[in-house]
Amino acid sequence: MQSIHCGYPGLNEMADVFSQRKRNEIMSRVRGKNTKPERVVRSILHRMGYRFRLNVADLPGKPDIVLPRHKKVVLVNGCFWHGHKNCRKAQIPATNTAFWSKKIQGNIERDRRVRRLLRKEGWQVLTLWECQSRNIAKLTSRIERFMSN
Repeated sequence: MQSIHCGYPGLNEMADVFSQRKRNEIMSRVRGKNTKPERVVRSILHRMGYRFRLNVADLPGKPDIVLPRHKKVVLVNGCFWHGHKNCRKAQIPATNTAFWSKKIQGNIERDRRVRRLLRKEGWQVLTLWECQSRNIAKLTSRIERFMSN
């Protein structure tokens, strides 16, 4: 087992429950595109009759869902990776806390910058969170409100 500094005073070392090889394998399976929350949002939009493009590379941040005809963008963020405030899924791991804090804070700052650039280019931006994809009725209502603006 690999030992990792946890960052808490008084607890010098904690063992990761996985070997470095297994941890790398697990982390390599984390997806950036076509996640379940993204598929849920796309399904809702499609049922509403909207057509969209995915991961448009020529827009800042390569947004998840782009509705060019409506000049709207939907960003679907994972709660952990994008630091969703007050969400139980967004807790920093107890091991390697300095690394994870820096990583997630960097993601939050990049997300802010991307939203600002998109708005500056005239796009309306809706940010949805992974945890919101569980309540389909509420999510559908939120998307309907966004699309009707």
